[in-house]
Amino acid sequence: MDLLSILLLAVGLAMDAFSVSITRGLSMRCDIKHALTIALFFGGFQALMPVLGWASGRQLASFMSQWAPWVAFILLFLIGAKMIYESFQHPDEEEVCEILSLRELLFLSVATSIDAFAVGVTFAFLNISLLQPIIIIGVVTFLLSLVGVYIGKQVGHLFESKMEIVGGVILIAIGFKILLENLL
Repeated sequence: MDLLSILLLAVGLAMDAFSVSITRGLSMRCDIKHALTIALFFGGFQALMPVLGWASGRQLASFMSQWAPWVAFILLFLIGAKMIYESFQHPDEEEVCEILSLRELLFLSVATSIDAFAVGVTFAFLNISLLQPIIIIGVVTFLLSLVGVYIGKQVGHLFESKMEIVGGVILIAIGFKILLENLL
């Protein structure tokens, strides 16, 4: 697999993480440490999932291709619904910093990287070396996620508390998109 193909694949895989990073940045009033944490989780999982997919090979391929869209949809829906719910819990309170819990980070990381698992299975079938692709996929996702949080944070201050609702709706829409793309 040539470098351009790997880069294009990495950007394609990173789009869900980029979108989710923007939505998380919409409601964040945090420092760079929190943005780096989100980017590290998303980039790390995008790099890890192809390895897991490759390791599982043919045995899990049919199962994951059947259930992956549902798993991604459910995780994104739950996180999105939680964001919308929380936006009504303290609409007038001044938040110091909304930090994602480890559980939320794990859910979002898995939900946005399930397609990378399928890519790993494909790598196993095609006998493609993993090292270069997983490094590129992880780095591209990390960078796009970091940029996404920054973009969301900049836009979020324009609308303050309403952005958490928008972020939740976007996460749910991404979940539906993933589900519909794989069902049709």
